[in-house]
Amino acid sequence: MATPEKANVPAQLVKDLRDRTGAGFTACREALLESAGDIEQAINILRKKGQAAAAKKAQRATSEGLVSCYIHAGGKIGVLVEVNCESDFVARTEDFQKLCHDVAMHIAALDPRFLRREEVTQQVLDREREIYSEQAKQTGKPENVIEKIVNGKMEKFYEENCLYEQHFIKDEGTTVKELIDQAIAKVGENITVRRFSRFKVGEMDGIAPAAPASEEPDAVVPAT
Repeated sequence: MATPEKANVPAQLVKDLRDRTGAGFTACREALLESAGDIEQAINILRKKGQAAAAKKAQRATSEGLVSCYIHAGGKIGVLVEVNCESDFVARTEDFQKLCHDVAMHIAALDPRFLRREEVTQQVLDREREIYSEQAKQTGKPENVIEKIVNGKMEKFYEENCLYEQHFIKDEGTTVKELIDQAIAKVGENITVRRFSRFKVGEMDGIAPAAPASEEPDAVVPAT
């Protein structure tokens, strides 16, 4: 496919990419130019740029932000989440508020136990690894294969239980961390999910611990 001229990138193609990623018009057009009009490749380009931008801003303090809430239909499940950014200006933008809502909705749906893999306690890790090891040994496979099986199951555990590693409920091809990385690239500020609490009628509520300020990662991404 020939590389489209800058002025001739189809507007509908740019719109489709924006709808799928939430990225800005200029970023989408540039990604489509770089990918020669291939929308899937353009999505990967935007993700890589988001990750690079997030890495540069990861250590910047996030002392502003919002506490957002989401109540599931019927009022049986509710979520409070604190999402931080660097300035009150960004906190008041539509993009940031949409991100907060989407993260709260995601938490309501997938019920993460932890914010990030670094916050899983050693006690939990030891218990899970022991369970997976016993299961793997029952297959009769050699020790080196068992170790690979256990490591694979541990990665799956992180993916299912840590908010940043879960696949975003509205786009399973994107993790919550990637969603946040994209948002950081778009707004130009560091963004972090600091803590959350999920309530379900008849169950104990859980609060994910706050991340130390020096270790706060990135956040927010364009939502569709």
